[in-house]
Amino acid sequence: MPTRREFLTRTAAATAATYALLQPDSLRRVRAAGRNLAGESPRSLADNEGYWGQIQRAFAVDRSLINLNNGGVNPSPRMVQDAMRRHVEYSNQIPSRNLWQQQEPQVETVRARIARMFGCDAEEIAITRNASESMEISLYGLTLSPGDEVLTTTQDYPRMINTLKQREQREGIVLKTFPFPNPPQSPDELVEAFERNITPRTKAVLMSHMTTYTGQVFPVREICHAARAKGITAIVDGAHAFGHFVYDGGGIGCDFYGTSLHKWMHAPIGTGFLYVRKDRIAGHWPLMAAPEPKTNDIRKFEEIGTHPAANRLAIADALVFHEGIGPERKEARLRYLRDRFAKRLAANDRVRFFTSLDPQQSCGMATLGIEGIGAGDLRTHLWKQHKIYVTGIEFENISGIRVSPNVYTTPTEVDIFTEAIEDVLKNGIPVETKG
Repeated sequence: MPTRREFLTRTAAATAATYALLQPDSLRRVRAAGRNLAGESPRSLADNEGYWGQIQRAFAVDRSLINLNNGGVNPSPRMVQDAMRRHVEYSNQIPSRNLWQQQEPQVETVRARIARMFGCDAEEIAITRNASESMEISLYGLTLSPGDEVLTTTQDYPRMINTLKQREQREGIVLKTFPFPNPPQSPDELVEAFERNITPRTKAVLMSHMTTYTGQVFPVREICHAARAKGITAIVDGAHAFGHFVYDGGGIGCDFYGTSLHKWMHAPIGTGFLYVRKDRIAGHWPLMAAPEPKTNDIRKFEEIGTHPAANRLAIADALVFHEGIGPERKEARLRYLRDRFAKRLAANDRVRFFTSLDPQQSCGMATLGIEGIGAGDLRTHLWKQHKIYVTGIEFENISGIRVSPNVYTTPTEVDIFTEAIEDVLKNGIPVETKG
């Protein structure tokens, strides 16, 4: 008969083995591949196709299509989709009990995990449905008077611009915008542009951490510190940044930071978060009415009525998958895939890049145009002829396509895109595949 210690040892081993079997297969492979290459630097692993092949297998994507619009919304790996289904099924057994009494309290552990990854206190994180909701909470909740200015660039996200325009029409505040080059010479140029446009009436500055049009990375830490030194509220739209490249969110020094988790973090569609610096919570109005709108409880920003918990709970699985890859490795891979097409195409004089390839100013996205070819026609041709999906960008002096591969994208798929562009440069676009 085994002793008590032997029994417990065997039980623990069996439990560990069972847990390993129950882990989503994709996560187990990713972790195993990572352990085998633990001594490799992120840069040296960026083109290790044996390693990234394990990660590509974690996604159930249709390989007869090439999705290069991962800046819009990303697919989730199988393990995240499975978690989502599991939570939905459980909540539907007895919704009023399982949803409100069991699942909603579990959301607090997800809040804590997001805060840990972002670099702040859990009581500074509100879980939202997307970056737009997070940013509208930030912008509509500010107490502003007629004539007060909010400063941003002309290339901030359209929904945020429209939010401030609506406040202009209803309340008489002033939206002040300024353009910047595509691309700028250096990050310092962007800091100087914000500082130059601040006036005595500026009450808040809004900036994109990474812009939607070109993927331009802003030096948000420097801009936020410059603004707050003058008593100006600093608001950052991080929709394209979180899960894309590595940074310390708590060290940015902003008052508000909003992002989507269904972009580069691969969480379920309809998930995001809002960071609010702790000493700003009590004085900030929630977007939807809360019982105590001036409380210092971050959850007042989540008052949206009955909503599913499944989306929020499955965020945890997306965070685990992200950690399993390694944020530094992921950033290096995204740069490698972007540079694989960008550096090759940049050699052609007819190709213009609106995105700087300087690592300080960009990461996995790039917007490019071809002289004499309309952005809409190019986008339509790529889809009709090659089943390559990209985003067309027409804004101010930008006319091109935004290309954004992701960790499930293969180098071959990037090369197919590159060859399709080179064919257009050589032969043009047939009439039948124009928009």
